Amino acid sequence: MTLTDVDPVTPPVQRRGAGGGEIAYRRAGQGHPVLLLHSAGGANEWGPLQLGLAGVGDLVAPDHPGFGLSDDLPELHTVDDLVYHYLDLLDGLGLAQVDVVGVSFGGWVAAELAMHSPERVRRLVLGAAVGLRIPEAPIADLFLMNPPQLMRALFHDEALVTAALSAEPTTDQILATYRDLGALARFGWHPFLNDPKLERRLHRITAPTLVLAAGEDRLVPRDHAERYAARIPHARLQVVEDCGHALHGERPAEVTAAVVEHLGS
Repeated sequence: MTLTDVDPVTPPVQRRGAGGGEIAYRRAGQGHPVLLLHSAGGANEWGPLQLGLAGVGDLVAPDHPGFGLSDDLPELHTVDDLVYHYLDLLDGLGLAQVDVVGVSFGGWVAAELAMHSPERVRRLVLGAAVGLRIPEAPIADLFLMNPPQLMRALFHDEALVTAALSAEPTTDQILATYRDLGALARFGWHPFLNDPKLERRLHRITAPTLVLAAGEDRLVPRDHAERYAARIPHARLQVVEDCGHALHGERPAEVTAAVVEHLGS
């Protein structure tokens, strides 16, 4: 599967009441339900990973509150709040148990959800996840990066970096990026993209877990993936070589195949 294989027919955005507003989500496919929790910059995407997941299950892909097309829901302040938000969403959709795939910031939310309510998660995938506090291997501060630095942290392939930097963003895209970063700061500024209590609670996760690490990740050191894999029972670590932090953006076929295989095994 390549980027050109993506089905041009993207599922329509649906909206659902949540707290003081509404959230946006896309839903497609049939079978066991899969909840996809996106990264800080992955709201409202429909690409090879989404297409692959919709091909094997009932995919629900929401935008986090404050990201993408979802309302801000200012009553939510922490990742713990997001866990209850997603439990309410699953209840509202009548989904008693789901597979959960979380990427980067979404991986942190996924880990907290699987830890809080292990009976709700059948299988778990954490891709280049943040959320752990490892002082000797800190997460890079993406808020201090200029666009070239950020693109080189996201992508290992220089051709992808050049392509991303050569595309002139629209005003709407710039505004959307700033909004997403504002939401990320709201949920993860202090402490910075981590929960100091998370590591010692990971033993509560009961779902068979695939931990994906990007081989050339300049944002999240591999120590974080290795620690997740070591602390979660029944977890397996898989490294995607020659890949930057944007796992399914840089290696869509390899990452999608690994995720689909894990969910189907």
